[in-house]
Amino acid sequence: MSAQPTDTQPARPRIRDAEATKGRILDAAKKEFARNGLEGARVDAIALEANANKRMIYHYFESKEKLFQTVLENAYFDIRESEKKLELDSLDPREALERLVRFTWNYYIQNPEFISLVNSENLAQARHLKTSEPVKIVSRRFVGLVDAILKRGVAQGIFRSGIDPVQLNITIAAVSYYYFTNQYTGSIIFERDLMSEAAQAERIRFNIDTILRVVCL
Repeated sequence: MSAQPTDTQPARPRIRDAEATKGRILDAAKKEFARNGLEGARVDAIALEANANKRMIYHYFESKEKLFQTVLENAYFDIRESEKKLELDSLDPREALERLVRFTWNYYIQNPEFISLVNSENLAQARHLKTSEPVKIVSRRFVGLVDAILKRGVAQGIFRSGIDPVQLNITIAAVSYYYFTNQYTGSIIFERDLMSEAAQAERIRFNIDTILRVVCL
């Protein structure tokens, strides 16, 4: 007869095991979706990478679509959480914007999967984000943070008034996002290695200058 759990023989931590399995599945799914897109991703490949089985994936996430939504939500939560750590609200307005532009550039370099996931969601016409209230909430908070930076800059006589924080957010993302999504074709068309160290340094300087020229008096 097997021994019963005692004070010196705790029960198996099944909850911890379940969370570890879910974590492996999400990590594997992020790689698979980023590599092959939503349509091309295979649940079999995710299971193999996660050292799990398809039954467990469907048990935790119900479908490939819902698994993708969870991965996508986590990607947005990660960038928003990373932006919070910049403590932009405690900086001089001009310095805060410069730090945000530089952060966005570096985040795309360090997290290429984010760009791939966003591309896949755009191909899906954002059908997963449409039902994701948590992503909408954290995004509203971030827009509010940028709006507060703009208002502080206006109050200090540094920034122009009337700048839409949503439009500014789109522009900050776009000047980096486009560069990376078109790095291969752009290198051919413009006949320079856009991903060389010198080209990247030149580009981030240009991005910062562009945003500050848009905003500053």
